[in-house]
Amino acid sequence: MSLLDRIPTLSDQEVSNLLVNARRLAERGDEKQQAAAAQLLPALEIADTERREARLDRAKEKRAATRKATLRSAAA
Repeated sequence: MSLLDRIPTLSDQEVSNLLVNARRLAERGDEKQQAAAAQLLPALEIADTERREARLDRAKEKRAATRKATLRSAAA
């Protein structure tokens, strides 16, 4: 299984770390490392963005639920 295939199974932190490393290797790695990083970067950037947006959405939902519960308890 290639690293590209494994991206969906990685944790958010693993995707973030891999993205940082791929960016670093794209700039400072040898030819082989730069080529590998170039293949991974688009998929990693998409996965990182999607996961970040999902975390933000979950946080918004949690805050909204907390506000509703607070309003209900204050009205009671």
